[in-house]
Amino acid sequence: MPRLFTALEIPRDATQSLSLLRGGLPGARWIDVENYHLTLNFIGDINGPSADELVHALDAVDRSPFTLGLNGVGSFGSKKPHTLWAGVTSSPELMALQAEISRICTRLDLPADPRKFTPHVTLARLRHPRLAEVVDYLHAFGNFRTIPFEISRFVLMSSRDSTGGGPYIIEEAYPLAARPRASVYAPAVEYSSVR
Repeated sequence: MPRLFTALEIPRDATQSLSLLRGGLPGARWIDVENYHLTLNFIGDINGPSADELVHALDAVDRSPFTLGLNGVGSFGSKKPHTLWAGVTSSPELMALQAEISRICTRLDLPADPRKFTPHVTLARLRHPRLAEVVDYLHAFGNFRTIPFEISRFVLMSSRDSTGGGPYIIEEAYPLAARPRASVYAPAVEYSSVR
């Protein structure tokens, strides 16, 4: 059964910038460039009917496109780093989109991710790294930035059990385009001019 998660795709120009961060750290298993993404909500393994219900419920997301940039690098696991990542510029639109998808998952009784949402793009998984080498790497690439790019959709992705994640498959894509809202005032009768 595939694992499901919602995510933002990283455009080609930004993935090329991210690819320049690969290397220079012994023992790192670098994520393939085509697998770069920003996870919004990890859902996990769910049955077919629940997955179908989620696919349809995500159609209700009503958000406008927004811009996002990648900024800086960091690691998870302070004394024993296990993951290298690129950070994301602060974005209220990103946080609102992630929160809305979380509410949809909660309403569908899907398992909640126990981790706090920390927007990032995973660069590498680390196995028994030397802390000093990780610190040196983070210092060397700490000023990493991309040109802001537009986020015009989010996706529902799946992955299979594998070493290091991936390959990831886009199961559904959801465009971000605010739908026009019905006017509160709508005259019941159309008036025409009479002379």
